[in-house]
Amino acid sequence: MLQIVLYCVLFVVCAGVFAEVRSRGVRQGVLLVASYVLYLTWEPWFAAVLVASTVMNFLLGKWLRKTPSAGVLWVGILLNLALLSTFKYIPAIAVRFDVSSLHNFAHLALPLGISFWTFQAMSYLFDIYRGDELDPTFFEFAMYLVFFPVTISGPICRMPDMLPQFRSETLTAWNDLVQGFRRILMGVFMMQVATILGRGILGSDGVNSGFDVLKHWSGTDVWCLAVGCGLQLFLDFAGYSHVAIGVALAMGFTVPENFARPFTSANPSIFWTRWHMSLSFWIRDYVFLPLAMVRRETWWRNLALVIAMFLFGLWHQATLLFILWGVYNGVLLVLHRQVQQVKRAFNWDPPESVWIPVSWITTMAVLNLGWIFFRSTSLAQAGEMLRAVFSPASYFAHFLSGAMYLLVAGLALGYAITLLLIDWLNRNSEAEAASTSGPRTGIGAMLARGRWYWISPIFLAALALLVLITSTMGASTTQFMYRVF
Repeated sequence: MLQIVLYCVLFVVCAGVFAEVRSRGVRQGVLLVASYVLYLTWEPWFAAVLVASTVMNFLLGKWLRKTPSAGVLWVGILLNLALLSTFKYIPAIAVRFDVSSLHNFAHLALPLGISFWTFQAMSYLFDIYRGDELDPTFFEFAMYLVFFPVTISGPICRMPDMLPQFRSETLTAWNDLVQGFRRILMGVFMMQVATILGRGILGSDGVNSGFDVLKHWSGTDVWCLAVGCGLQLFLDFAGYSHVAIGVALAMGFTVPENFARPFTSANPSIFWTRWHMSLSFWIRDYVFLPLAMVRRETWWRNLALVIAMFLFGLWHQATLLFILWGVYNGVLLVLHRQVQQVKRAFNWDPPESVWIPVSWITTMAVLNLGWIFFRSTSLAQAGEMLRAVFSPASYFAHFLSGAMYLLVAGLALGYAITLLLIDWLNRNSEAEAASTSGPRTGIGAMLARGRWYWISPIFLAALALLVLITSTMGASTTQFMYRVF
């Protein structure tokens, strides 16, 4: 609770400074101090690791600007991977395997955000090697890695986008402040819904217990849990991203979007341009594209896709389940490419009214099934759940409660209705703007014009109710899921 209060206080201070003060030195100094104060509230030695990474990568950047060679770049990559592996992967290996030389690493805690700010540091080195004119001061580079809205769990930022904003002396616009707070509230709302989905109605029989407590599953149970897990991850992480983006925006900063309606995707390729976008695009730009350019053959580009998604899974955790999840999604991307090639080879152009719904249903089915690897507690559990899916006899029973089925179905339907309502209101607003005969009449036009007058009280009442419900579940239930990565 103290961290939340301190976060809010320092956020208000920073927002006030960026709204009223033009001095670059004052703005940068306040932001840097606030960011380190917040990071120090977790564990002081976490900050020591972050400072070490900051100094190391700043010096590597200066070396790379002076000597822009692949050798210097590889030194930087290997040093960053060594630092990340020391805290993220070696402890897991030490626990899993009885290797005496690694025993001292077994209980080493993972510094918060190390996966995110290490990738930001590496992208800085990649961009310098590619020829980008980047000349941050040490304090600007430190600010880039510790920038408090995104330090813990992203979105992953890039120096060419952030450096001009760190140096800007433009005061925060009122509209940015309003939009920022609007996104913060939306993010809090989504995270509360994710908490309820994880714990279940009245704090029992949710997605978490379905994976962590239940020992047997029917085919329908697995599909319910797979869809529920995908929704829970989306609501939690997209909600957090809304908060992070909103906090940055309220201070006048624009950081990358992380989600863009991923569950409306009609194929895996589109999905992975809409889900965890800052990491997806990082993997695309710095892993897949360089690999794909090594050889021109189709088989190599397909293999590069699988390798990229393998690393996507490994980035989360060095476990067989996460590796399988990454490879599984890589194979789905390759299969989608094969379908596209078949359509071109046979000049097959099915009617969109048929193809798009079929493609969407298939895409959602195979992608949601992949969450079994992501969320299962063991390979044996994942295997049993997948066997249930492909066992017709298992569909005649279920072990989850009816409340769980209703919760998942209700939230999925509610999310779909919300998107349809937003699109309907937007269409009416666009028609209003394009009208040359004055304000339009009709219920749609009226609701679109006054949307914030009737949406705001409904939203705030729903948010208050959600906070009340989740507060009865205990403080630990609202912890951000992606923080462990």
